[in-house]
Amino acid sequence: MTVTIYDVAREAGVSMATVSRVVNNNPNVKPQTRKKVFEAIERLGYRPNAVARGLASKKTTTVGVVIPDISNAIFAEVARGIEDIANMYHYNIILCNADKRKEKEIRVINTLLEKQVDGLLFMGGAVTDEHLQAFKTANVPIVLCATTDENGVIPSVDIDHEAAAFDAVQALINEGHTRISMISGTLQDPAIGFARFQGYKRALETAGITYDEDLVRIGNYRYESGTEAMKYFLGLANRPTAVFAATDEMAIGAIHSIQDSGLKVPQDISVISVDNSRMASMVRPQLTAVAQPMYDIGAVSMRLLTKLMKKENVDHAKVVLPHEIVKRQSVSAR
Repeated sequence: MTVTIYDVAREAGVSMATVSRVVNNNPNVKPQTRKKVFEAIERLGYRPNAVARGLASKKTTTVGVVIPDISNAIFAEVARGIEDIANMYHYNIILCNADKRKEKEIRVINTLLEKQVDGLLFMGGAVTDEHLQAFKTANVPIVLCATTDENGVIPSVDIDHEAAAFDAVQALINEGHTRISMISGTLQDPAIGFARFQGYKRALETAGITYDEDLVRIGNYRYESGTEAMKYFLGLANRPTAVFAATDEMAIGAIHSIQDSGLKVPQDISVISVDNSRMASMVRPQLTAVAQPMYDIGAVSMRLLTKLMKKENVDHAKVVLPHEIVKRQSVSAR
C-alpha cells in the first residue's frame, strides 16, 4: 500500500504539519524532531507526492523544454546547460523532442502547459503565429532558447546568426576566395536559416562580389542535404573555390562529396560552417567553424527563466551571446 504523510506522522509521533515542514526544509523544526521524522520516512519508504505538493503550493518546480531534434549533438549541448542550471536552482526538467515539425511543437507546448510546468523553454526553429498563439494561452514565463521571434517580444537567448554568417564568409574572402557558394538552411526560418543567408549576401556585397543564385542551395541542416548540394556545385562549369555551410552536418556532407569526387579540402575547395559541434573536430580535415556557445545558451536561458519564474528584476530579456571563429584545417588561401 502507498505510504502517506499520515502514516509518517503516526510513526514519528508528530503532526502531519510537522512532517510537511520537514519534507519542505522548513527551518522551524527542532533538530531532534527532524531526526525522528527522517527516521520514520526511511523506515516506511515514504516519498512525498509531488502532484499534491504542487497543488498546495501552486508550483511544481518543473520546467518544460521543447527540443527540435534530440539526436543532434548541438541541441544535446544546449540541454546540458539547461539541466545544470535547473539542478542548481532545484528545478526538474521535462524534455520533449519535437522532430522539427511545427504541428508536433504546438502539441508538445500545450501538453507541457497542461502538466502545470512552472516555465517553458522553447528551443529550435521558426516561431510562427501558431506558436505565438500557444504561448499567449500560457500563464507561466516562456524563454526562447537558441532562437528568437521576429518582433523580439518573447524573452530569448541566442547569437547573432546574421553576423556569424557574415564573419564566416568574410574569413573566406580574406583568404582570396571570390567564388563562394552557400548551403543554406530553410529560408522560412527567419531567426536562423534566413538570417545566415542574409549574412552570406551581406558579406559578398561588402566585398563587392556579385551575388549568384546558382551558388546557393537550400538544405535541411542535415548531412545528406550537404552531400547533395555539393554534388550540384561540383557539376557547375565554373565550380566554387569555397563553400559556406549553415551547419556542421551539411559542411561535413560537402567535404565528403568533394573527397568522393577526387578533389581535396582545402587544396581544391575550402569549407567553413556555423555551429562548431564535436563533429567539426572529428572530420578530416578538421572543420573550420563559427562557434556557437551552445552550453552557455542553455545555461543562460535557464537562468533567465528562473528569474522570470521568481519574478526577479530582469535588465535584458533579449540576450545575444558572442560567437567566434575556430580555425582548423578546412580553409586555405586561394
